[in-house]
Parts: sequence; C-alpha cells; structure tokens
Amino acid sequence: MRKSFCILVAAGALVLAAHPAAAQYPARPVRMVLTFPAGGPLDIVTRAIALPLAQALGQPVVVENKPGGDGLIAADAVAKSAPNGYTLFLASSALASVPALHKSPPFDPLADFTPVTSVGSFSFFVFVHASVPANSLAELVDYARAHPGKMTYGTASTTAMLASAQLLSMAKVAMVHVPYKGDPPAFSDFTNGRVQMMIGAPLFWLPQVKAGKLRALGTLLTRRSSLLPEVPTMAEAGFPGISFVPWAALLGPAGMPKEIVERLNRDVRAVLQRQEVREQLDKLAFQTSGSTPEELAAYLREQIEVWRNTARDAGIVPR
Repeated sequence: MRKSFCILVAAGALVLAAHPAAAQYPARPVRMVLTFPAGGPLDIVTRAIALPLAQALGQPVVVENKPGGDGLIAADAVAKSAPNGYTLFLASSALASVPALHKSPPFDPLADFTPVTSVGSFSFFVFVHASVPANSLAELVDYARAHPGKMTYGTASTTAMLASAQLLSMAKVAMVHVPYKGDPPAFSDFTNGRVQMMIGAPLFWLPQVKAGKLRALGTLLTRRSSLLPEVPTMAEAGFPGISFVPWAALLGPAGMPKEIVERLNRDVRAVLQRQEVREQLDKLAFQTSGSTPEELAAYLREQIEVWRNTARDAGIVPR
C-alpha cells in the first residue's frame, strides 16, 4: 500500500514538473484576440464573455482587436504566441476558409492551434437597401439580371463574402464587390444606398429594417428566425443550396497544456450557460453552444471541407 502511494505521489510530481505553470494558471492577465474591429458583432460577443470569464479565472481578460488580412493577422499572431494559455483566439468561420482562399497561408488552421471550445453561432440575413425595387430574393435576382454589373454588394467578413459569392453564382448574376473590415465601416455606405446588398448578422441592420431603410429578403439559417419570422429561409425563397451558420470558437496556440485547456473549457462553458450572458447574446441573434476540445477539432476539420467546396463551386481560386 505504501509503495503504491509513493508511486502515485511521484507520478503527480512528474505531471506538475512537466507543466509547473499550469497549477498556478492564470497568474496574470489573459489576452483574447479576435479578427474584427471594435463595435462589430463578434467584438460585442467577445466582450460579453470576457468579463464573467475574468471573474471565473480571477485575472483580467483583455480583448485585443486585430482586423485585416482576411483574419490572417490575428490568427497568425496567436499561432506564433507561447502556448501558455495567456494568448487566446476568439476565432470565426473565417479560420476554416483559410485553405480555400489562400495558397500559402502563414499557418495551418488545424496543426497550429489548440481547440478549447465552441462558443456559438450567428444568424445571417440577406439585406438590401430600400432603394432596390425588390421585396423578395426572386425580385432581387430579376433586377440584378436586368442591370448586370450595375449593382453593388458589400461584405464585412470572409463568411459573408463566400455566402454572397455562392448566392450570386447560383443566381447567375454579376454585382460589384465592395469589401469592408467589419460592419461598422460598412454602416454609412449601406444605409445611404452606396452599397445595395449585404449578407450579415442583424446587430447593425435590424434597426434599419424597422426604420424602413433596409429590407431583409432571406435568412441563411435552416429555419426562420424569431427576430424576423416573416423572412423566409433561402430554401423557401428558391435557393435550397445556401445555408450558412457563421460560428465562433475559442482556440489557443498549438501545444497548450491539457490542464490549462481543461480549465478554460470548463470556465468558458460555464460562462456561456449563465442566464444574463445568454440573454445579452440573444439580442445579437447569437446562439451560445459549448463543446469539448475534441468536438471542436472535428467540427473545424469538417468546416474546412465545407468552405473548400463552397469556394470551388463559386469559382473562387486561392490566391
């Protein structure tokens, strides 16, 4: 008995010696990096999670916005950080699109990150400016075909760009693409009609729909949204092949200690179950989830293939 006890103690000592900092984690502020600018939907989600997570960890959680480069700048910064749990990545669907859009990205979305947990997903809608004479997707397509190359569409994320490309490809219409680094920079152009169509989350656009400045023609969810129950799904509107669920997930650099991953997974999932957090995120049309690291890894692999197929079908060539 005494011999077995000594072996167990020795084994425990070896584990602590292998990751001496894991037992004291976190001993300083934790940085949470995201690819979008301040004020955007994912930024608001991140900050809604950061405060209660800081309370759970006993250390501040600092949100750092690194927009640009199709999300490559933020992701690469995290991938090259020390895997000690002090630099985390609140990733979006854009991470899964990297192999589909870039021939030689600076990182591997699977090999260079440690999955922690899924966080949730947004609702996406097709919006048009009120000046566009279309009250349905079918009418929008007819109008765009009658004015080839005259209409403009904006995108504020890689996910929105791929969803828009797939819609235009299926509808066999051509529009001029205007990319933005997030929803806030696109706000003025879209609400003033300089951009005529956008696919995105309803945070910025729902009040404009209610004010009559924009119209929602379809949702990319597989079922109608409670936010706009009168708006049909893409399948109901005649485009059954388009269904996107823009997601968010928490990852860290490759090689994070298992003990730290387990601590973060437990605390983040607990935060996502808090009633006040869920109510706050519901207003953004963001549905919280939570997963094991293994489930997130499998989902990311699946999503990489989905985006590869989507980009190929839309005629998008990696650059």
